[in-house]
Amino acid sequence: MPEVDGRLMDDTQPERAMGEGRAIVYRAIGRVENDFDEPAPPPEIRAVESRIVIDPSLAEGLKGLEPGRRMMVVFCFHRSQGFDLLQHPRGDRSRPRRGVFALRSPRRPNPIGVTVVDLLAVEENVLRVRGLDAINGTPVLDLKPA
Repeated sequence: MPEVDGRLMDDTQPERAMGEGRAIVYRAIGRVENDFDEPAPPPEIRAVESRIVIDPSLAEGLKGLEPGRRMMVVFCFHRSQGFDLLQHPRGDRSRPRRGVFALRSPRRPNPIGVTVVDLLAVEENVLRVRGLDAINGTPVLDLKPA
Protein backbone atom coordinates (compact mmCIF):
# COMPACT_ATOMS: atom_id res chain seq x y z
CA MET A 1 0.00 0.00 0.00
CA PRO A 2 1.27 3.52 -0.77
CA GLU A 3 2.14 5.80 2.11
CA VAL A 4 0.86 9.39 2.35
CA ASP A 5 2.12 11.63 5.16
CA GLY A 6 3.13 8.58 7.18
CA ARG A 7 -0.29 6.88 6.76
CA LEU A 8 -0.86 3.76 4.72
CA MET A 9 -3.46 4.30 2.00
CA ASP A 10 -5.48 1.50 0.44
CA ASP A 11 -5.08 1.44 -3.37
CA THR A 12 -8.85 1.79 -3.82
CA GLN A 13 -8.86 5.12 -1.97
CA PRO A 14 -8.00 8.40 -3.72
CA GLU A 15 -4.81 9.97 -2.43
CA ARG A 16 -5.51 12.62 0.21
CA ALA A 17 -2.20 14.35 0.77
CA MET A 18 -2.46 17.07 3.41
CA GLY A 19 -0.39 20.18 3.69
CA GLU A 20 0.17 23.52 2.04
CA GLY A 21 0.61 23.34 -1.72
CA ARG A 22 -0.25 19.65 -1.90
CA ALA A 23 -3.20 18.21 -3.79
CA ILE A 24 -6.25 16.83 -2.08
CA VAL A 25 -8.21 14.60 -4.41
CA TYR A 26 -11.80 13.48 -3.84
CA ARG A 27 -14.16 11.43 -5.95
CA ALA A 28 -17.74 12.62 -6.36
CA ILE A 29 -20.23 10.23 -4.79
CA GLY A 30 -23.09 11.55 -6.90
CA ARG A 31 -24.60 14.56 -8.63
CA VAL A 32 -27.44 17.04 -8.24
CA GLU A 33 -30.44 17.01 -10.57
CA ASN A 34 -32.82 19.98 -10.66
CA ASP A 35 -34.15 22.61 -13.08
CA PHE A 36 -31.40 25.18 -12.42
CA ASP A 37 -28.65 25.20 -15.02
CA GLU A 38 -27.48 28.62 -13.82
CA PRO A 39 -27.11 29.99 -10.28
CA ALA A 40 -30.34 31.40 -8.83
CA PRO A 41 -31.17 33.50 -5.76
CA PRO A 42 -31.07 31.29 -2.62
CA PRO A 43 -34.77 31.68 -1.74
CA GLU A 44 -35.74 30.55 -5.25
CA ILE A 45 -33.37 27.57 -5.61
CA ARG A 46 -33.86 26.34 -2.03
CA ALA A 47 -37.66 26.29 -2.43
CA VAL A 48 -37.62 23.61 -5.14
CA GLU A 49 -37.15 19.90 -4.81
CA SER A 50 -33.82 18.54 -6.00
CA ARG A 51 -32.61 15.00 -6.51
CA ILE A 52 -29.24 13.75 -5.42
CA VAL A 53 -28.31 10.73 -7.53
CA ILE A 54 -25.71 8.66 -5.71
CA ASP A 55 -23.32 6.31 -7.53
CA PRO A 56 -25.15 2.94 -7.41
CA SER A 57 -22.02 1.23 -6.07
CA LEU A 58 -22.35 3.43 -2.94
CA ALA A 59 -26.11 3.01 -2.42
CA GLU A 60 -25.65 0.69 0.57
CA GLY A 61 -24.13 3.66 2.41
CA LEU A 62 -27.56 5.34 2.38
CA LYS A 63 -28.97 2.75 4.78
CA GLY A 64 -30.38 4.47 7.86
CA LEU A 65 -31.24 7.75 6.16
CA GLU A 66 -34.84 8.58 7.03
CA PRO A 67 -37.23 11.00 5.31
CA GLY A 68 -38.14 13.92 7.55
CA ARG A 69 -34.58 14.31 8.81
CA ARG A 70 -32.13 17.06 7.97
CA MET A 71 -28.82 16.28 6.38
CA MET A 72 -25.72 18.12 5.28
CA VAL A 73 -24.73 17.98 1.62
CA VAL A 74 -21.08 18.73 0.78
CA PHE A 75 -20.55 19.60 -2.87
CA CYS A 76 -18.12 21.17 -5.33
CA PHE A 77 -18.79 24.53 -7.00
CA HIS A 78 -17.70 22.89 -10.26
CA ARG A 79 -18.19 25.96 -12.46
CA SER A 80 -16.55 28.48 -10.17
CA GLN A 81 -13.24 29.90 -11.36
CA GLY A 82 -10.82 31.89 -9.27
CA PHE A 83 -11.53 33.82 -6.10
CA ASP A 84 -11.02 37.15 -4.38
CA LEU A 85 -10.31 37.34 -0.66
CA LEU A 86 -12.61 40.39 -0.44
CA GLN A 87 -15.96 40.31 -2.24
CA HIS A 88 -19.20 42.23 -2.29
CA PRO A 89 -21.92 40.01 -0.77
CA ARG A 90 -23.92 38.41 -3.63
CA GLY A 91 -21.96 40.66 -6.04
CA ASP A 92 -23.93 43.71 -4.83
CA ARG A 93 -21.47 46.61 -5.16
CA SER A 94 -23.65 48.80 -2.94
CA ARG A 95 -22.69 46.55 0.00
CA PRO A 96 -19.21 46.78 1.51
CA ARG A 97 -16.72 44.05 0.70
CA ARG A 98 -16.29 41.23 3.17
CA GLY A 99 -13.79 38.43 3.49
CA VAL A 100 -14.56 35.31 1.49
CA PHE A 101 -14.66 33.24 4.69
CA ALA A 102 -17.49 35.42 5.97
CA LEU A 103 -19.57 34.70 2.86
CA ARG A 104 -21.24 31.74 1.15
CA SER A 105 -19.76 32.75 -2.21
CA PRO A 106 -18.82 29.99 -4.68
CA ARG A 107 -15.67 31.98 -5.54
CA ARG A 108 -13.41 30.56 -2.80
CA PRO A 109 -9.85 29.19 -2.53
CA ASN A 110 -11.37 25.68 -2.39
CA PRO A 111 -14.71 25.67 -4.24
CA ILE A 112 -16.57 23.60 -1.64
CA GLY A 113 -20.20 24.23 -0.72
CA VAL A 114 -22.17 22.94 2.25
CA THR A 115 -25.94 23.12 2.67
CA VAL A 116 -28.32 21.60 5.21
CA VAL A 117 -31.38 20.15 3.47
CA ASP A 118 -34.63 18.42 4.37
CA LEU A 119 -34.65 14.79 3.26
CA LEU A 120 -38.00 14.11 1.58
CA ALA A 121 -37.48 10.55 0.31
CA VAL A 122 -34.90 7.85 -0.33
CA GLU A 123 -35.57 5.79 -3.48
CA GLU A 124 -32.78 3.25 -4.01
CA ASN A 125 -29.75 5.45 -4.89
CA VAL A 126 -31.74 8.72 -5.25
CA LEU A 127 -32.43 11.21 -2.48
CA ARG A 128 -35.21 13.77 -2.89
CA VAL A 129 -34.37 16.91 -0.91
CA ARG A 130 -35.53 20.48 -0.39
CA GLY A 131 -33.28 23.38 0.56
CA LEU A 132 -30.31 22.60 -1.67
CA ASP A 133 -28.66 25.62 -3.29
CA ALA A 134 -26.61 23.70 -5.86
CA ILE A 135 -27.33 23.74 -9.60
CA ASN A 136 -28.05 20.85 -11.96
CA GLY A 137 -24.97 18.66 -12.50
CA THR A 138 -23.16 19.74 -9.32
CA PRO A 139 -20.85 16.99 -8.04
CA VAL A 140 -21.74 15.81 -4.52
CA LEU A 141 -18.72 14.98 -2.37
CA ASP A 142 -20.31 13.74 0.86
CA LEU A 143 -23.49 13.48 2.94
CA LYS A 144 -23.69 13.76 6.72
CA PRO A 145 -26.43 13.94 9.32
CA ALA A 146 -27.17 17.53 10.30
